[in-house]
Parts: sequence; structure tokens; C-alpha cells
Amino acid sequence: MVSSEGLCGSQAPIAAPVTQYGVTKPISMAGPTAADIQRSRDLEKFLVQAGLYESKEEASKREEVLGQIQEIVTNWVKQLTRLRGYTDQMVEDAKAVIFTFGSYRLGVHGPGSDIDALCVGPSYVSREEDFFFVLHNILAEREEVTELQPVPDAHVPVLRFKFSGIPIDLLYASISHLVVPHDLDISDISVLYNVDEPTVRSLNGCRVADQILKLVPNVEHFRTTLRCLKFWAKRRGVYSNVTGFLGGVNWALLVARICQLYPNAAPSMLVSRFFRVFTQWRWPNPVMLCAIEEDRLGFSVWDPRKNPRDRTHHMPIITPAYPCMNSSYNVSTSTLRVMMEQFQYGNNVCENIELNKAKWSALFEPYLFFQSYTNYLQVDILAADADDLRSWKGWVESRLRQLTLMIERDTYGKLQCHPYAQDYVDASKPCAHCAFFMGLQRKHGEIVQEGQQFDIRGSVDEFRHSISMYMFWKPGMEIYVSHVRRKQLPAYVYPDGCKRSRNLHLTPQQPSYKISRNNGVAYQAESGEKCLKRKKDPDGENSEQSRLDKRRSPDRNQSVSPEIVSRKLGSACTGCSTSDLDEMNRLAEANTSSNSSGISSCSHEDIGNESTAGSSEGSNVGDDNPSSSQSDSSDDLKSSVEDEHADQNKVFQDGLLKDLEPKTVVGVVLKSMNGVVDSESVQNPVIRLSLASTA
Repeated sequence: MVSSEGLCGSQAPIAAPVTQYGVTKPISMAGPTAADIQRSRDLEKFLVQAGLYESKEEASKREEVLGQIQEIVTNWVKQLTRLRGYTDQMVEDAKAVIFTFGSYRLGVHGPGSDIDALCVGPSYVSREEDFFFVLHNILAEREEVTELQPVPDAHVPVLRFKFSGIPIDLLYASISHLVVPHDLDISDISVLYNVDEPTVRSLNGCRVADQILKLVPNVEHFRTTLRCLKFWAKRRGVYSNVTGFLGGVNWALLVARICQLYPNAAPSMLVSRFFRVFTQWRWPNPVMLCAIEEDRLGFSVWDPRKNPRDRTHHMPIITPAYPCMNSSYNVSTSTLRVMMEQFQYGNNVCENIELNKAKWSALFEPYLFFQSYTNYLQVDILAADADDLRSWKGWVESRLRQLTLMIERDTYGKLQCHPYAQDYVDASKPCAHCAFFMGLQRKHGEIVQEGQQFDIRGSVDEFRHSISMYMFWKPGMEIYVSHVRRKQLPAYVYPDGCKRSRNLHLTPQQPSYKISRNNGVAYQAESGEKCLKRKKDPDGENSEQSRLDKRRSPDRNQSVSPEIVSRKLGSACTGCSTSDLDEMNRLAEANTSSNSSGISSCSHEDIGNESTAGSSEGSNVGDDNPSSSQSDSSDDLKSSVEDEHADQNKVFQDGLLKDLEPKTVVGVVLKSMNGVVDSESVQNPVIRLSLASTA
């Protein structure tokens, strides 16, 4: 176990042994220069001005709320103990204990943030009946409690509510004790004895948070860096676990790994090194803070040699507490592509900041999602009132990631989706409403055929079926899935509420599915004839084309499709220099050939035991020039990242990660004649996307 006491910011003597944090030696032991210290001060000042820190009054209110919840759950357990006929002494000793995890436990929460809390109770108090019914009813009667929403069928069952205006996500774990000790050590593996899988997942939130704080060399630098990168991820639209990006624990683990690789770095250095390392990271090689523990109690741990499902993970970020799991299993090829693009953006800005060519505000420029694509998929969610919308929206949002996977599967990866993590509300609608959007584009590098269209009828149909399985459906709960172009986007998606010439409604020009419980059938309201006439009109097409030329990026000659304006991506290593990629690829080929026997040849110890052969060289370079934060050059980083991956290549070879196989024959509707799709070749209802159209 690595001590949580970090190294100070001063440079260690060259002759002193290098302290290892995590599974490899540091890339660099260099401390900050005067310029780095000033940039760190500027960064912290910016974060304060951005309102990311709560006041003392808000902090006190949170502590007061947690104290009240502690009192409620203790009385709840005593009540159940008395009803079940236990002795008076048992009733007196009975208690539940509240632990926190997530951003609040890590110390990076801000104003308005929720509190992730875990209630640990005795063995005779169940989750299904006592927690989700008895405690639910107790909370429902409290005036301080609002927006109470039980989610018992979630991967981690949770009770969501607001207590005196503070959002709370409350989990429950029943451990194998008749009396829960007040000084329970939740990090001790004994708490996992004789518990089920949902209880393990509930307990692991707290156990992982405690381990992270123990495994980073400097907790305060870790907190500042994590606070910065969480804010950046939200501004750039890549902060959402449910949508297929990364959530709070994922970002915490990535930042903690950077802190291990640069133990003496100041926050400004850590932010820069974060982007520098992860633009060159060769996914699906895993990020780990410590070696994966052996299977001690029979619970499944992340191991792609034994578990075929683990081989399909695109961006493994492994939790440091037993049982070690991949915390980012929701990431898809599409969301990984988007995140790699954003990592490269961050790396470019940080390079300019270090050269004094940009300020920190440039790093947090919001991502212009609605200017990045020509085609979008709009998912409108409606309900009778706000309470119904809250539960209905949660159900639909949790399955939007599946819609992305279905579309890419059924178009054989030719149509790429970018789900946007933010929801939007149309206040003009008479009923409760919100909407999600997905950017659509043709896969870069594909041969473009004029008039090529994509039929995603089967994808939306399958999505509709999965949505209709909602157990708590009520009248008024409906969902619309529509294909819209940029010029059709509704005004409410823009911050200034600027009006478009034509607001989006369910019109004949807009193919749409209406999905409701009443009929269970999706229908299309598209006038295909009108669309075809518009496409055949050369004057209208030319005028539209000339208008777009003014808006198109300067690199349009290299674009695979004239209307796709989003940045062109190559591979997951976007942003690496050519020499970096060539050398990293040569290393991969060498490792693959030397380990051709594949998974079966790997021992169990291979997981998590990363090579340290070249890492010490990187740290020595940093020691040679302690006065400069630039001492860990790109070459040193490249070597260290390669060594980080080298031994793991036995397990994570290029051919190991399998793409999603098409499960249906629904797929691509290609050009038929004269660049126009024959409308008779497609049965209604259908959503067809013509990426040759312009917005």
C-alpha cells in the first residue's frame, strides 16, 4: 500500500531512490518552476471566479443535512429492530452508519453538487423491502424531502431526493453484522463477507474513494487538478457516464494516475501532462492505480483473459479496490472518438498556455455542438407533469447509449453518432418536456457516393421496443425521435434563444417517430416527394452550397463529405506526432509477434504489472534539470507511455478487442440511380438520413 503522504514540491536529491506510486515508476520527479507556480495560482484564481468552490455557509448546511439523514436512518433501523422482536438491548444498540463517496468524499464538490451517500445497515434490514419501501415512506413524510425518486432496478440501486434543497443519492448496503459498529472500517475486506453483488457495488463507491486518496502523492494538488478537469469535461460535453462518456469516478482515476506519474508537479503542470499523456494513450490498455487484487472472495474481477465481455471494453479505467472493475464500461467507439478529439483540443490549448500564448479561459471554451454537425437526431421526451418527466426522462436517458450502439451496428459503422450529454427544455410546450440531441456524420475515410442514405428504421424500432418496457409508464409519457438538420434546430438549444427562420415542429419535412404506450407503433410523416424535388433542383442546391461555403472550415478540400464540418479524426491516438505513432506502433508489432500465443500464454500476474524499464529513464531526465518543468519532454513521455503499455500488450493485443457485430440485416440504403434513393425500395415507417443534403 502506498502512503497517502505526498512528496513536497521541492526537488528530491538525484541520488535518492525514486519513490514509486502505482504500478510504474514516475515519468518525471521534476518540481514546478516559478512560471509553473504562477500558472497554478492563475488557474486556482480562475476556478474560484468560475464559482466552483462553495461558501462556508453552504458547507455547514451540507454537514447539517448529513447529520439529519444519519438521525433518520438510525431511528429507522431501531424501529425495524423493535418490530422484529429483538431485545431492548439490541434496539438500543441498533444503528445505521452514513458514509459519503464521490465528489463530496474526494473534496471536489461545488455549489449545487449532489452528495453521494451510503447507508450501511445490519444484516436483518433488507434493501428491497425495508430501504425502498419503509425508509422511502419515512422520507416522503418529511417536509424537507422533495423530488423523492426510488431507482431499485438500477445497476447500483439508489434512492434519489432533495433534502432542504440539497440533492442526495442514497445507496444501501446490508452487511453481515447484527450490530453495525460506529467505527466501521469500510476499506476492510471483511465488509464484503456474505453479501450480494448489488451490495458490493454499493460498498465499492466508498472503498474506491478512500483508496484514491491513499494512492495519490499530494491530495491538494490532486483535488485542484480534478476540479479543473471536471469543469473542463462539462464545458466540452464529455462529462456523462450514462451517455457513454466519463463520470466523476472515471475522471478521478485518470487524474490520480497522472498525479502518480508526476508526483512533484504543481496543478498547472498536472493539467498539461494529463492531456499530453492521454492523447498518446493506446486504448484499450487499462489505466490502473495499483495492481489488480486476486479473486479472494469469489467476486468477478476485471480480467479479459477469463471474461470475454471484458475484451470488448474500449477504454478500461480500473477501480483500485477489490473487486477491481472497469468503471468506464459504458464508453463506446463513438464516445471514445469524441473524447480523444477533446483531449487533443486540451493538449493544444495547454501548449499555448505554457508558451504564454493563451490564458486558462481558452481551455474552458464551451464546445459548439450545434455548429459541429449538419445532421442531428432529436429525442423529445414528454410527460404529464414534472414528477412523471423526472422518472420517464431517467429511463429514456439511461437507454440513449443503446440507441447510439444500435445505429452504428445497423449501419456497419458507416454512420457515426455523437450523443450530447446536456438536455434541453422547450418552455413553450404545455406539458413537461425535455430533449436530447445526437450529432450524425459519415465515418471519415469511407468512400462517398452522391445521394447515399442510411436507413435506421430498425435501430429506432429496436430502441422504441426497449423504451416501451418501462414498468412505471403513465399516460402522457411519450417520446419522439426525429432527424433534423442544423437549420431546423429549435431556438431553445441556443444560449441566447436566437430564433431560427423555422422552428422545429413535427412537420411533413421532418421524419419522425412517435412512441407511446397507447399504440406501441412508430410512424413516419415524411413527404419523400418534396424532399426529392428539393434535391433535384440545381439552382436551390447551388445557392445553398454557396451559402455553406462561407461557413465551412478552411480544410474543406480534405473533408470526406462537403457538409460534414466537424473535425476529422484519425485513430484513437489523434494528436500524437507521426514519430510518436510510428514508434508506438512498432512497439506494438514487436510485442504482438513475440507474444503470438495470445491470451492463453499470459499468467495471472500479467494484469496490472506494467513495465518499468523505460520509466526510470524518464524520471532521470527530469532529475537532470529540476529547475525546468519542461524537462519531461515529448520523447520522454512517449517512451514512458510505451513502457506503461508494453507488458500489458500480451493481454490486450490489437486483435483482442472485437467490434460490435451487426445483428440484423437492416443497414445501409445506398445510391440506386442518378444519386437518388428509390423510395419504393424502403418500406415505411423509416427514418432516412441523406448526408449529401446541406443545412
